[in-house]
Amino acid sequence: MARSVLVTGGNRGIGLAIARELARAGDSVAVTYRSGEPPEGFLAVRCDVTSAADVDEAFGKVEAEQGPVEVLVANAGITRDTLLPLMKEDAFTDVIDANLTGAYRVVKRATRGMLRLKRGRVVLISSVVAMLGSAGQTNYAASKAGMIGFARSAARELGSRGITVNVVAPGFVETDMTAALEEAHQEQIRKNIPLGRYASADEVARVVRFLASEDAAYITGAVIPVDGGLGMGH
Repeated sequence: MARSVLVTGGNRGIGLAIARELARAGDSVAVTYRSGEPPEGFLAVRCDVTSAADVDEAFGKVEAEQGPVEVLVANAGITRDTLLPLMKEDAFTDVIDANLTGAYRVVKRATRGMLRLKRGRVVLISSVVAMLGSAGQTNYAASKAGMIGFARSAARELGSRGITVNVVAPGFVETDMTAALEEAHQEQIRKNIPLGRYASADEVARVVRFLASEDAAYITGAVIPVDGGLGMGH
């Protein structure tokens, strides 16, 4: 039976690949987007995850169209990369608000229906930099590391109600953002990845599909790296 799925930031890159993968698996998939054009083939709801009112309105629209959200993928996020001595405070707080507090907002709202259903799947999209660190990304790394503590605490709270909460931590993925990097920089990155290449967005999406499936019913509080070995040991 098709489940009601919501993927935040599902209009491009990893989020869109996840939405397509879950739709192929037979689920009814809605996506949120903040700007640009919504993707075709999905219920698309404009939503800024830094606004609790936006989040509540988006969930209301999804619930009216396809029922309570049974699978939530918290993928929406931003970067504002700057070296720490030069980083203005709003560059730090804006990234925390969008990435970490945004995840709190959508997961909290999703649990309203999941608790009533006594089942649910929550997957948070973190990053290898949460554990590895990355120069120029103290704000982003802090937000993505915070997701792990948040997810593991939520997993302990919600497990008795049949709700799992897991984290996927991608490394470098073939997206428009990485494609814009200079080739010399890309080559340097690949040298540090044991598998010697970037991931495709579909490779990340397939791990999310597994965590959202019945096959992963006994997995919660886990952090699954999809990084070609870049962050191993962390």
